[in-house]
Amino acid sequence: MDRPTIAQQVTFLYTADLPRTAVFYETILQLPLVLDQGACRIYATGGDAYLGFCRTLSQEAGAGPASGGVILTLVTPEVDAWHDYLRAHQVPIEKPPTLNNTFNIYQLFARDPNGYLLEFQTFLDPNWPKPAADSP
Repeated sequence: MDRPTIAQQVTFLYTADLPRTAVFYETILQLPLVLDQGACRIYATGGDAYLGFCRTLSQEAGAGPASGGVILTLVTPEVDAWHDYLRAHQVPIEKPPTLNNTFNIYQLFARDPNGYLLEFQTFLDPNWPKPAADSP
């Protein structure tokens, strides 16, 4: 079985104070805000890598708790293929592919050998940025 594709990567971190975090990353670090989901804000860091800050992590996403307040998100158009691939390799599935209406995404959660929460997702929001090569 061939490995499905990964188009982009987002590391999501928990924040107790999203407005203060937004000021820091937008004003001081001057990272471009690429998507405001209300409870989460996603910033471009370079290339096709992104940094997201959320008031809550896995509770709103519907998966178990994130280890250390971190979710490693791999953006892919092939969420279902990743589900099949991970199951074939006996990777623990935390939540099968599901439509998440809150964030307008299609997602799957799994665990790595260290207990970190992995999310494989497709952004359904038309405002999600195109790969860096196509961005201004």
